[in-house]
Amino acid sequence: MNIDLQMINTKVTENTAEFIRKSNADYLENLKKIADDIALHRDKKPIILLSGPSGSGKTTSALMIEKILDEQGIETHTLSLDNYFSPLTDQEKELFAVGKLDLESPKRVDSPFLTEQLREIYHCRPVELPIYDFKDSVRIQSGKILHRKPGELVILEGIHSLNPDIISFKDSRTAKIYVSVRTRISKNGVLLHPSKIRLMRRLVRDMLFRKRSFQDTLMMFYSVEEGENKYIMPYKYRSDYDVDTFMPYEICAYRTFLLKAFRNMSGEPLIEDMLAFLEETREIPPEVITPDSLVCEFIGNGQFS
Repeated sequence: MNIDLQMINTKVTENTAEFIRKSNADYLENLKKIADDIALHRDKKPIILLSGPSGSGKTTSALMIEKILDEQGIETHTLSLDNYFSPLTDQEKELFAVGKLDLESPKRVDSPFLTEQLREIYHCRPVELPIYDFKDSVRIQSGKILHRKPGELVILEGIHSLNPDIISFKDSRTAKIYVSVRTRISKNGVLLHPSKIRLMRRLVRDMLFRKRSFQDTLMMFYSVEEGENKYIMPYKYRSDYDVDTFMPYEICAYRTFLLKAFRNMSGEPLIEDMLAFLEETREIPPEVITPDSLVCEFIGNGQFS
């Protein structure tokens, strides 16, 4: 699907608040349709696996679906696959320090431990949930016990959630969702690829919340893309539901954070197409974005965290 930049600018000019409200409502409606279908099959498929590449909006989408199901009276719990990473060995820590550790590799996940916990959860037996401490690269127990009751649902979100080599769990017991940006923005016959929209998301998020410079995030672009092509894309065919997480107004929100920096990074080939689009985009101040927006996963101040 393509959307014209001029149309986006027109909507922003005519009524910014309504454009944001309508876009958010449309996205929520798409998720409601999926949640309704999941609810119909919750007794047979109580485990929901949600996957997508970096910057796809996995976390917010999962929490939105949880909220929809909770409001239907179906208690739902969301878990992050990141908390099932294996602690780094001393050798892996050395590789990480010099930027040579494959951060996208499924080998980072403790598959046996994850699969065992999912089995226990499926059979309504209590488990103590882990937390991964990224600062020290270790996994610790949280002290939080999850004891799923019959009829309740559990969402596991993460980049490798659809990889059967990581989750050795019967397909008949899971519902599978793949989320990513699928829409391209067009300008005078030129298209901005969805991967660049996800890159904008990551640049803003990494700068605001991970203390990572734009240059550092850009340096990781090709390795992240390679990891997605090797480890994530091959399994999207397994999904029962595909979701386009593109928000029609989002590029307008990122302009505040990116335009000036991009102008000062002349000669960087990765940003040329993004800069060309941002130059002609009407800006939406971050404070205008409502907390129910998926965009808040990247700019902050959202209700889903």
